[in-house]
Amino acid sequence: MTYELAIGDRTYSSWSLRGWLLFATFELPVKTRTARMYSQGFNDLLADFAPARLVPAMKTPEGHVIYDTFAMAETLAEAHPETDFWPKDPAARALARSITAEMHSGFGALRDACSMILACGFEGFEPSQAVRADLARIEQLWALARQRFGGSGSWLFGDWSVADVFYAPVATRIATFDLPVGDIAQEYVASHLANPHFRRWRAMGIAENYEQPGYHPDLPKRNWPGPAIVQAKAVTAEKSENTRCPYSGKPVTDFMEIEGRIFGFCNPWCRDRTAADPMAWPDFVKIYQK
Repeated sequence: MTYELAIGDRTYSSWSLRGWLLFATFELPVKTRTARMYSQGFNDLLADFAPARLVPAMKTPEGHVIYDTFAMAETLAEAHPETDFWPKDPAARALARSITAEMHSGFGALRDACSMILACGFEGFEPSQAVRADLARIEQLWALARQRFGGSGSWLFGDWSVADVFYAPVATRIATFDLPVGDIAQEYVASHLANPHFRRWRAMGIAENYEQPGYHPDLPKRNWPGPAIVQAKAVTAEKSENTRCPYSGKPVTDFMEIEGRIFGFCNPWCRDRTAADPMAWPDFVKIYQK
């Protein structure tokens, strides 16, 4: 039983990130299909997910199309009652649904001023009063959830939930533009940046190697503020430590160097997404640590 998921550019499409995290973090089988936003290929992709007009959109195993992230979350939660998409406690679940809905429909000033950009960080952004008001409300909601239901966990309601899925792109905006928030919010943002699923999403965006016109502000760039990344690069080589791709098991054809060691992959995509953040990929880490 496999779903299909249509997404846009991983570096820029915040709604696509939400849709993908619903599958990746709750470990649901999905075939992901992607196309560059604002291209004919994007239009062609969406045509196969009609009547969707935006990404993400999903098809159920039965072929039903769902094309809104909140609708997707509720559909998946209904189809997989054994999976804890929402907190089990009724009071926590009520708050989780409320703050998720508020994020889904609100914070327009923050969205407009700070696009989701995962390629790098920026220096010198000056938030408007409207953006500061959005940040204050977000901090209020995060603190309320953490104080009432967070316990000792890293997430808003202790364990990962749909609420964290929806606030992941908000966390990246705070990180990318170095927005002024307090310690509780900064700790929550850091948890998102360190989340292995998010790191793999970002690595795939880096591997796509595309800068969407009009998204980057005219500000000095700085290094990505997430966990330090082990440096790796594509190289030409004749042999590697491994003879089979760590992902597909196929013979290696493309090579990467990391700390003077050569590893092989079955195609450029496997190589490049690994090179973007080697320690984010458990199957690669297994051969790296041998």
